[in-house]
Amino acid sequence: MKKMAKKLKLVIIVAMIAIPGALIAQPDMGDGGDDVDDVPLDGGVSLLVAAGLGYGLKKVYDKKREEKDGDVIEK
Repeated sequence: MKKMAKKLKLVIIVAMIAIPGALIAQPDMGDGGDDVDDVPLDGGVSLLVAAGLGYGLKKVYDKKREEKDGDVIEK
């Protein structure tokens, strides 16, 4: 089971490194042409980043609170 988890982590890491290169939003305009509109990455992305940051901070806070109270359950 641990070998499978290690392989899965490796596949995920490789995918996270390789896939963004294929997801380029703007085509290559080798001739210097400026007829392509830019992709707006503002409101929605910043809200998702803020929500993820808030969720992560809450998880860290809850974990520290459990450790402080001594309510940690051993697995």
